[in-house]
Amino acid sequence: MEERWLSERARAAEAVVPGGFDLAECVREPIHLLGGIQSYGSLVAVDPATGVVEAAAVNTAEVFGVPAAELVGSAVTRILSADHYEEALAGTAGEDEVPVSFPVLAEAGRGAGRRFDVSAHRRDGLLVLEFEPREEAQGGFSSFYQGVRRALARLRGASSAEDCCEIAAREMRALTGFDRVVVYRFDGEDGPGEVIAEDVREAWEPWLGLWFPATDIPPQARRLYRENWIRAIADVDDPTVGLHPAVRPATGAPLDLSQSALRTVSGFHLEYLRNIGVRSSMSVSVLMEGRLWGLIACHGAEPLRLAPEVRSACEMFGAAFSLQLSAIEERRRADALAVAGQRAASVARLLERGITDGFAGYAEPLAGLLDADGVLLRRAGEDISGGDPLSEELARALSRKAGALAPGAVWATDRLLEVADGELPGAGPVADGPAGAAGAAVDGPAGVLLLPLTREGDFLAWTRRERPAPRQWAADPSHPVQVGPRGERLTPRGSGAVFRATMRGRSLPWTTGDETAAREIRRLLTELVLRHADAVTALNAELRRSNTDLDAFAHAAAHDLKEPLRGISNAATFAIEDAADLDEATERRLLTMSRLAGRMDALLNSLLHWSRLGRAGLRVQEVELAAALEGALEVAGPRLAEERVTVRRGELPVVVADPDRLHEILVNLLVNAAKYARDGGDRWVEVSGRRGPAADGSGRPETVVVVRDNGIGIAPGQQEEVFELFRRLHGASEHGGGTGVGLAVVKRIVERHGGRLALESVLGEGTAFSFTLGDPGDAP
Repeated sequence: MEERWLSERARAAEAVVPGGFDLAECVREPIHLLGGIQSYGSLVAVDPATGVVEAAAVNTAEVFGVPAAELVGSAVTRILSADHYEEALAGTAGEDEVPVSFPVLAEAGRGAGRRFDVSAHRRDGLLVLEFEPREEAQGGFSSFYQGVRRALARLRGASSAEDCCEIAAREMRALTGFDRVVVYRFDGEDGPGEVIAEDVREAWEPWLGLWFPATDIPPQARRLYRENWIRAIADVDDPTVGLHPAVRPATGAPLDLSQSALRTVSGFHLEYLRNIGVRSSMSVSVLMEGRLWGLIACHGAEPLRLAPEVRSACEMFGAAFSLQLSAIEERRRADALAVAGQRAASVARLLERGITDGFAGYAEPLAGLLDADGVLLRRAGEDISGGDPLSEELARALSRKAGALAPGAVWATDRLLEVADGELPGAGPVADGPAGAAGAAVDGPAGVLLLPLTREGDFLAWTRRERPAPRQWAADPSHPVQVGPRGERLTPRGSGAVFRATMRGRSLPWTTGDETAAREIRRLLTELVLRHADAVTALNAELRRSNTDLDAFAHAAAHDLKEPLRGISNAATFAIEDAADLDEATERRLLTMSRLAGRMDALLNSLLHWSRLGRAGLRVQEVELAAALEGALEVAGPRLAEERVTVRRGELPVVVADPDRLHEILVNLLVNAAKYARDGGDRWVEVSGRRGPAADGSGRPETVVVVRDNGIGIAPGQQEEVFELFRRLHGASEHGGGTGVGLAVVKRIVERHGGRLALESVLGEGTAFSFTLGDPGDAP
């Protein structure tokens, strides 16, 4: 993590420092395990089960009159009364790890009669006790209570984040007496920081509006800021006091001082403070929703030691400041929700035709909803986009990201090239320099707001182009490591100059309102899907009723209609046979009646067959096209021979189909070729199949069967009509008659297989019918 965190720019900068400098050492330094404390106080670590001291600061001899080597292994009551020890045990017995503080009067050794402020907390199974000598001049909490109360009241009255930060800087300086107090906001948890509010002594140079490189506060320091709300350094030149033993025998590591108020400070950080002319310092963490939002940083020109109650008040003020910022952010979200709801509802109404159809027609307004340059909907493997396009590589990466997120969660970045989680193209370490991760204009989107729709990776994403942003840096971001005036390193400023640079590779940031609008769109889309699902359910119910009615009709047609029709035909036939003296006109009428009854019977049979095709199940399996053709020729062969039509065979691959339905298709098309053969010359019909990529662009293979003849052909204006039920292009007695159902049956069977049917024809030259049914990979 730490190695990835350093930008290439920072690595290049450290290489030019005289004598060499490894900035990664600063990043890797275990600052909670430095094994020392600030010398103005002392510390002991006690086994709470036995009361035996396991570690002690080496200055206990000066503070209490008991050498650390002698104190370790003995009872803590040598330097602390039993009552006070029990108070420390009880105060830290809860599940939380918040330190407790109380005043004590030393009763033994050299420290007898001295007053101390004791802070107690538990760490790694030990009770850690820190002793800070209390000066009488320090007074008590009551001496600055009114100031604390006033500061909190003003903070509660802040109506905006900007006002809140200005009040925090001003009141914190009044509480502590530091020369400079700044509110410092991080650009992302691992990014650089900007001074957004400041209260500073008149003689000091202002920092308001300046940016500081991310390397100023490495990752392990940020982790400690999340864990320990406050960090105070009384004097940067203070000699560190070590611990005895330096390494705990039980763990093989130094005592963990993450929660210690006296914990010594990294040498790198001390160099940093010395090089900016600071002798004392305090930092108060600002957290928002569990994330490190920023810091309240305090600097003094002279050493300054704050009493524990002052630090506690500052810590409380920092917590109140964090809560006030969160409350302001919640109000912003509530306001954004109201506005976003109206905006999203106006756009969602455009999608009422259905998600896919509506989106295709109104992608541009949907992009404008979030002031985006592009928008992409990926649903069931299909993409519909508007505005700036996304590369397929990025779309696939976003699909993977969406599948890993909970539906409804929002993931957004305004620095796509700096994403360091390895999930998106262009991912790399977070940059702290002026040129971002790329250092040049971005080819493609610089920002993405991703809204997952399903666990399968469907998503809706908005994109924004790069928006170069000017920044003023307190250090040249190209050279964050320099030789300082005291011969040390980590100098954040060079000759008081402000370095102006332009950040590249960033888009406009996504606001709370943008994220709220995206969530509202998802909610409205979900409602739309549910409404369409209800409509589909109602249509299915209506379809089931229609099928029931159709079955009733089929039964009526098969029995109630066909029976009287046969009676009419038989009566006409018997009348002709029994009445020998019929006149010619009457006999002709009776023959016409019999012929029409027969035609009506054929039409009813064709209609019944066509309707049942839509409801009958399919027995899909692999079928040899050559074998299917032979079976069809047993039926259609005599008609082809009668019309002198020769059958040609091309390549005949395996197809996936219901064998009986494939038989019907081939019989109808072969009979059709016989009916509409040309008047003279060589007559033929050819059946073939070919494998190739699907015409839908999916890349999957498919088999296309083609039945081609050199018959009379079909005029262009009539080619769609031939597939209509009972539609004949010629008279009932022309070209062998028929009911006009054959090609309608072919079309219905192909559609039942999920295939496609098409024809190509030139009048007077012939016709080619082509159809697909399935692929061998689809067979059960």
